[in-house]
Amino acid sequence: MASKDLSQQHEDRLNSGSGTAGIGTWLVHRAKPFTPAWIVTGGVGAAGAGAHVMWAESPWAGVGLTLASVGLTAATWWAGKSTGPQRRLHSAITVAAGSSWLTAAALSGPLTGPLPDLFVMGGATLALTWNIRQVMRSSGAETTGADSDKGLLEKVGLARTKLRDVRVEPNRVIVPFELPAGELTNEDVTKAIPRIASALDVPTTAIRVQHDPDSARKGTFVIVPEDMLKTPTMYPGPFAPGQSIAVPLRIGVYDDGSDLVLPLLDAIHMLVMGMTGSGKTEGALDLFFELLTRKDVTVWLADAAKAGQDFQPLLPALDWAALDTPSAGAMVAAVQAVIPARTAWLRDHAYRAWEPAAAETQTDPTHSCATSGACRCPGMPYLVAWMEEAAKLLRDLGDDVFTGIAQEARSAGVSLVVSMQRASGYQLSTDTRASLPAAMCFGVRGDDASFALPEEVLEAGANPAAWGNKRKGYVYMVSAGVDEDLYANPARTFWTGPSGEYEKAAGWIVQQFAGVRPALDSVTAAAAAKVAGDLFTNRAARVGAPLAPTPAPQLTEEQESVREVAALVDAEDAELDATAELPSPEATTELPAAKPSTEEARELLDDMVRMLASVGPGTVAVRDLGPYLEQIGRDRSWVSKELKRLSEEGRLAATGEAGVYRLIPSLAGV
Repeated sequence: MASKDLSQQHEDRLNSGSGTAGIGTWLVHRAKPFTPAWIVTGGVGAAGAGAHVMWAESPWAGVGLTLASVGLTAATWWAGKSTGPQRRLHSAITVAAGSSWLTAAALSGPLTGPLPDLFVMGGATLALTWNIRQVMRSSGAETTGADSDKGLLEKVGLARTKLRDVRVEPNRVIVPFELPAGELTNEDVTKAIPRIASALDVPTTAIRVQHDPDSARKGTFVIVPEDMLKTPTMYPGPFAPGQSIAVPLRIGVYDDGSDLVLPLLDAIHMLVMGMTGSGKTEGALDLFFELLTRKDVTVWLADAAKAGQDFQPLLPALDWAALDTPSAGAMVAAVQAVIPARTAWLRDHAYRAWEPAAAETQTDPTHSCATSGACRCPGMPYLVAWMEEAAKLLRDLGDDVFTGIAQEARSAGVSLVVSMQRASGYQLSTDTRASLPAAMCFGVRGDDASFALPEEVLEAGANPAAWGNKRKGYVYMVSAGVDEDLYANPARTFWTGPSGEYEKAAGWIVQQFAGVRPALDSVTAAAAAKVAGDLFTNRAARVGAPLAPTPAPQLTEEQESVREVAALVDAEDAELDATAELPSPEATTELPAAKPSTEEARELLDDMVRMLASVGPGTVAVRDLGPYLEQIGRDRSWVSKELKRLSEEGRLAATGEAGVYRLIPSLAGV
């Protein structure tokens, strides 16, 4: 771009003022840009002659002119610091030569000795060098931008790095680079990203590095100077309404304006992670909006933590919504059970894996379970099992509860989505994480992203910790079927609107596409009912409209009087029988045990924690100590503070869940 601008400026200067008066005028006009160097040369000659007339007999003038010559040369060298080394050296040599000749001419005369020859030959040579430089600069052979780029690379520790074929696109600069052989590697480039961002005054997330897989010293910088995601993009409507789930799901935009799409059949299983306020729920809504407009997919949702609070308007469109712990546990068991049943059906119909044709009535003889001809069996829709706030399920059911599902469901037409605020090795087993090949990572804290995003994506510049919960909806997505160069590109999910607008959009999708969404196939339904029983077969009623409030009974005057008196009774005395006789003075009453002191209570708490360490799941929380509160002689708030104190002392380790701590060996006595 810089060379193009210089060429255009040069051409404008050549064409300005030109006419059609003949070849002589044209030549003069073309020569005009090159005349300044010759004019300066002539000026130096005239100045030398004039100086000789004034100071030919003055020794002090010789001293002054010599000092001026040295000072002018030094000033030129100093002033050239901001330019390239070639321009700086060329300017200093020109000034030194001109000022030296001027000093000699002033003292001995411009026509003395070799001075006339030096003026003619040396002056012409210097003028021509500036003309040549001007021609090369106007043709793009040299730009100050290249010099400044080299200076920037030196500052950030990437000296001698070559930049090639810079491409400038709208809000994007693509710069291929080649590191000096044997001196730097792509790892050095990754470490330099924060310094490059500082030098360019942009956030670190604005710079990405695409490493050349065939080279350890080649790659491409991608610089996005302006954050185009600051303004959220409203949900534009379904991407492929009424089409197959094989069509990718559009859920947002990248920072270059291109669509953020998830090819679910390539992704298969996915981890969705983001801290509170990062926009993880908004991204989930975008995915549900897409899923519920397709013709060959059914959706199961487990949300025992919030009872479906964020998805209420969409619940009527879901095949099964498990909104309490028993139902969520039953759903996990059902997913495990339907996998072999679905796999057997696909095998019997000659499908190696689920494909859109499997969701249609089987009229193709090549996909028939009959010995001859088409079997015309009803199709089997794709199944998405979404585990929202999965940390609770993992605590209740164990960290490997999803491992079998993730490993076995690949060819059964089942996708598992595990959504949680903070994934770690203490919550999700490494086998399960390895079986979730796709990931969407919203803003997180610290280095939590390392559990969701591959190392090479983080090295390329992805940094969701820079957002935290300050950039709602910002996300990195990694999935098969997505260009790997986009893995480190920030994106932002669509905004479904403020309260009231979201409900309208959700209601429209539920109603408008009710005839598009398929019913659950009988094979999957039978397998789920076998293990989940009434929790599955009665699933619609369990999440239906709330029951109408029962009208208050009409009380008699005597009953109303009793109610008013009962309202005055303290809760702790509610179980006492006011008509019972008082015990006799001789009767002995067992006094309550004395409340343990603080130190005694802490010792008891330590004992309880050690006991849980030996038999429990590896974590401890206030709720786990509920049965022992009376024995400790303290309430839940005291126990909560003590667990926090133990964590600060290093005897317990905090987890991603509030109030839940991981037991460490020293405390467990192992």
